[in-house]
Amino acid sequence: MPIIIETGEGLAGAESYASVAAADARCARLGLTAWAALAEADKEIALRKAMIFMATYRTRWAGRRAYQHQALDWPRYGVAVDGFAVLSTIVPAEVVNACIDLAVRAGRGEDLLPDLDIGSNAIKIDKTGPLETEYFQNATDARERFVAVDALLAPYFGSAGGGNSVKVIRG
Repeated sequence: MPIIIETGEGLAGAESYASVAAADARCARLGLTAWAALAEADKEIALRKAMIFMATYRTRWAGRRAYQHQALDWPRYGVAVDGFAVLSTIVPAEVVNACIDLAVRAGRGEDLLPDLDIGSNAIKIDKTGPLETEYFQNATDARERFVAVDALLAPYFGSAGGGNSVKVIRG
């Protein structure tokens, strides 16, 4: 079954922000040749996996969903980037590109949302003179962080990266 692409209509059955054709074009421009070798069905699966990861941004996006029953977080209204309102009838190019970038990782077999391995925590001791502090050093995170993707999406996050944040300006 072909993948259903969100185009800004607020589709109830949308599965991805990016089409296979858009992913193919971006990967070709960036020289990501491994993507081209994937079968069409595998590319669609990778795009769906990217969307599963992108759901982790739900509380970070600025604004609100445009439609009550839309499947994905975009389109949104009440979003401004660089002082300009983002139309509530589109999915911004940066959001589409982030979806593609994550799909490329998924297409390589990378687990975008690995389970947390709580057994890898190690006790760390910090001793300075007679003072000693002991704490756990977490070697894993509950979800993988993708710095380049976060940077691409940063303008679309709420003021402090959380949906319940308020920007305060001192006068």
